[in-house]
Amino acid sequence: MPHILNTSDSDFESRFAALLGMKREDSPDVDDVVADIIADVRDRGDAAVIELTAKFDRLKLTADTIAFSEEEIAAECAKVSDEDRAALELAAERIRAYHARQMPKDEMWTDPEGATLGWRWGPVSAAGLYVPGGLASYPSSVLMNAIPAKVAGVERLAICVPTPDGITYPLVLLAARISGVDTIYRVGGAQAIAALAYGTETIAPVDKITGPGNAFVAAAKRRVFGKVGIDMIAGPSEILVIADRHNDPDWIAVDLLSQAEHDESAQSILITDDAVFGQAVSDAVDARLQTLERRTIASRSWEDFGAIITVRDLDEAAQLSDRVAPEHLELCVEDADALAAKVQHAGAIFLGKWTPEAIGDYIGGPNHVLPTARSARFSSGLSVMDFLKRTTLSRMTPAALSAIGPSAERLAKSESLEAHGLSVRARLDRLNEDPK
Repeated sequence: MPHILNTSDSDFESRFAALLGMKREDSPDVDDVVADIIADVRDRGDAAVIELTAKFDRLKLTADTIAFSEEEIAAECAKVSDEDRAALELAAERIRAYHARQMPKDEMWTDPEGATLGWRWGPVSAAGLYVPGGLASYPSSVLMNAIPAKVAGVERLAICVPTPDGITYPLVLLAARISGVDTIYRVGGAQAIAALAYGTETIAPVDKITGPGNAFVAAAKRRVFGKVGIDMIAGPSEILVIADRHNDPDWIAVDLLSQAEHDESAQSILITDDAVFGQAVSDAVDARLQTLERRTIASRSWEDFGAIITVRDLDEAAQLSDRVAPEHLELCVEDADALAAKVQHAGAIFLGKWTPEAIGDYIGGPNHVLPTARSARFSSGLSVMDFLKRTTLSRMTPAALSAIGPSAERLAKSESLEAHGLSVRARLDRLNEDPK
């Protein structure tokens, strides 16, 4: 049974707080282990990567086989059916078109004092993309990470994908080829993050690392941040569905299970203004769990972390949603636009009952790499902006420096930074000697 809550109950606040405070991350204390792995890769390079891959992925590599060869990639891609290839290409086209609209513009203007000011945008030179592997194949993750990087103009793209026991996934390699990835390394875990950050004899270092992973990958990303940029620290998947009674309970049930089947720590929450409908959805979830392929995982997630919350009205639903700040928010109500306008914190919003979250995972267009664990309160999903840097531009004319320089000199003196003030004063004195 999921957690059943009702805002009319006297103990609602304490139970809701407990729901928000649940520790869902299956993250044992791995930081010391990860620190050792990173140090080992920094010290021994390829040798450490090869040894750790043999230990954790049971795969023997050499410096020549750390990366897939072009022939290997071509052979694996040839195994993909025409139908799967067409689906990947359609998804890539839609993701590319959506992210192209995110590209910001350079700006330059002259202010009233005559100073020229502005900014320009430019891509990071190289990005490393981590693609989870082992338990499942995630070609969609390749598209969602690589395409925004290419749209941003990143010159060199590499991906790391673990291949335990040497098992490869043709769809992942095809997705990399479609996305414009330059190099595919068959390594994973903390050792892959360390190699991308610091480089080895074979793996060239990058400027930015993106992509989700397990607790070891997350810990490694935390540790290398500062040496390289990272996108975010991703936690277990989550979905919150706000639905009224004008829905098919089975549709809402499979929407909830679409995240529950990711892993046992995922969380699925239904908020409804109709308790009878909520029970109908619960019954539909139970029915679906009898036949779902990943029912063991989904059942554990639903029983441990799932919730059905009955509210007085949809305004209250929006308020509770903001407190959850969900990764995915489905608004299955008659006026989804009006309700969306009342929501401030969500990684992605799916409007109306005809827009299942799964569309966003694959082919809708917006990115599926989204903030989890309530971090949508202060962060956004992956975009081209993650692969861009803004450089500011300034040019002073003699007149502009005469107008604003004295204030800069005064502020420098207030901070006891003498040389700062002198660098301005020297120019002002020259202007006083020769105004031209």
